[in-house]
Amino acid sequence: MDSNSAHNPVFLVFPPEINVPDLRSTELIATAYNTSGPFPKSLATKMKILGAMQILFGVMNFSFGVVFLFTLENPYPRFPFIFVSGYPFWSSVLFINSGAFLVALERKTTKTLVKLSRLMNFLSALGALAGVILITFGLILDQHFFCGYAGTATQCEAVATLFIGILIMLMAFSITELFISLSFSVMRRPFYCCD
Repeated sequence: MDSNSAHNPVFLVFPPEINVPDLRSTELIATAYNTSGPFPKSLATKMKILGAMQILFGVMNFSFGVVFLFTLENPYPRFPFIFVSGYPFWSSVLFINSGAFLVALERKTTKTLVKLSRLMNFLSALGALAGVILITFGLILDQHFFCGYAGTATQCEAVATLFIGILIMLMAFSITELFISLSFSVMRRPFYCCD
């Protein structure tokens, strides 16, 4: 061992018995591997994103139902119609399940999971349609819910604005959920691999 090779960094990584190939003359060969999923990458990404949105809408609906739970305070002697119908709670179960099935379907595709995902998205679409109808009735029936019982006008305006805002958000979530779940419950072309 001479003094020049002792300070050579290649010597520290590669002992003298190992030959390092010349990388300048080597050709690089790329091999494309097929993904294990049957869906195109763009559809799989959309399924994951829309499934997460459905889960988020379910959690938000449940949260608004909990907010309505605290409306039984003086001077309001009853719950709002949308709370009495139970829509924030049963819709959240439907939305979360349909979103979870979409995410699971993107990860592992079986015939049973495809059928269950379609069924859950169809039930979620029916629930969202029922929610749009129930929220419309709630807006009509409870338009004077807070202002009819409140003593002061400022208290009435603030609480009524909050109440109407929550109902509008529930309506927006329901309409969006209706379109998402309908698109995956009636879509058949991407699922031909699994039928």
